[in-house]
Amino acid sequence: MGTVYCALLPKPIMKVKVPTLLLCLFLSLATTVVAGGTPSPSSTPSVHPTQYTSTFNRSLFPPDFLFGVGTSAYQVEGASDIDGKGASIWDTFTKQHPEKIWDKSTGNPGADFYHRYKADIKMVKEMGLDSFRFSISWSRVFPKGKGEVNPMGVKFYNNVIDEVLANGLRPFVTLFHWDLPQALEDEYGGFLSPKVVEDFRKYADFCFKTFGDRVKHWVTMNEPFSYTLNGYNGGTFAPGRCSNYVGNCTSGNSATEPYIVAHHLILSHAAAATLYKTKYQAHQKGKIGVTLVTHFFEPKNNNDADRKAANRALDFFFGWYAHPITYGDYPASMRSLVGERLPKFTKSESKSVKGSYDFLGVNYYSTYYAENAAPVTNKSFYTDILATLGNTRNGLTLGKPTDLGWLYVYPRGIHSLATYIKDNYKNPPIYITENGVAQSRNDSIPINEARKDAIRIRYHDNHLKFLLQAIKDGVNVKGYYAWSFSDSYEWDAGYTVRFGLVYVDFKNNLRRYPKYSAFWLQKFLLK
Repeated sequence: MGTVYCALLPKPIMKVKVPTLLLCLFLSLATTVVAGGTPSPSSTPSVHPTQYTSTFNRSLFPPDFLFGVGTSAYQVEGASDIDGKGASIWDTFTKQHPEKIWDKSTGNPGADFYHRYKADIKMVKEMGLDSFRFSISWSRVFPKGKGEVNPMGVKFYNNVIDEVLANGLRPFVTLFHWDLPQALEDEYGGFLSPKVVEDFRKYADFCFKTFGDRVKHWVTMNEPFSYTLNGYNGGTFAPGRCSNYVGNCTSGNSATEPYIVAHHLILSHAAAATLYKTKYQAHQKGKIGVTLVTHFFEPKNNNDADRKAANRALDFFFGWYAHPITYGDYPASMRSLVGERLPKFTKSESKSVKGSYDFLGVNYYSTYYAENAAPVTNKSFYTDILATLGNTRNGLTLGKPTDLGWLYVYPRGIHSLATYIKDNYKNPPIYITENGVAQSRNDSIPINEARKDAIRIRYHDNHLKFLLQAIKDGVNVKGYYAWSFSDSYEWDAGYTVRFGLVYVDFKNNLRRYPKYSAFWLQKFLLK
């Protein structure tokens, strides 16, 4: 395992060349990592390549621009039932409803980040990145969601944060990435109840107090849209609630529950952000935001009806959360179409929600067409939009299809979305907190072949080029985080797809192998 044969290194992919010496050294590090050990200083030569140039690299971006890579607790940590951790709704959902997971798997082992975080963070550093994005498992810190603290969980996140900093990286930390403590779901229905707001505020308070001396970028929650839509409209994510005319669920109401849950998520975000700004920000000197996700939407046909449908889709996907935290209320289109089913903010709530962020995290993957649609009797989130969303027009797809059915590659969309946010939401500081592409897992392909992820190289390269153009056009973009660091557990898709820059061998002790995209990124980031 200690010998690296450079003849096995990537040949030029898509005319992208990487210095052979640099690849040898990086692969040498990777070999040490996959062997199960943590590289020692003597085993990791210091490399300062000066002869290498490229026409498109990080030097074109602002000097304070952050490049990072992302993970989330349930997807990578594993160790879901050890060292005092309490159950989350994803632990429960995957065990009680294996039929809703493509391969009937659970988040154990994930990528076993819980036991391998030092080697993984070392690999992030060796890629030349500036920052590491991860989330805290609420139930690892508070097994019951509140009350008694789990010291082993606190120790783990202290260790992770310290390791990130020791490697010269900035921690970019999410408080809630969908893994609600099961105890709160059992007690009052989780985010269906307003009681969750105070419990989330107390959880955030503890994290700010305990970790905020070192964490300077906080995200209250990741993709509240996905949590709401998939968990309460379609029932494909935990806690698996929906109307029977939408999905296969034993309980739920797709006409009302998504809007109730979203309301409480927004209030929870505002409570945590307000607390940070009033109690911690002055002396900890950090920033706080929220990460939102959306497709971009283009009108399917060149007519007013479809243009309005595309605007409604952006309101329902992005404005559902961005409009309240920017302007204090839901978009007018949602108030009109959802009517009494859409909760209302009180005056004090509107005041606390409005302006409750220092930056917006934005997750972008794909762009869709929107076509005007007529109302229907059975109400749900998607029917409320009065738009048919899809990727095909006249037999042609908008962007290249991928192995993941919903993800079409359309890099121009990241520029369109960024400029849309600038024009409609006061040009806030933006971090692209997720952007990436998946490939199907096929264990019959030799690892050295599976690592040849040309599609991922093209994906990041082209999206970064359009993002750079958005910056030149005045969008206040502050950073870019590739999704994801390593292959891991992909929610309802289980372990059937791979998003990682690092290949994880799920059949052989979860060994890590950098993919070609990791080498490409290292090349792009050379200073």
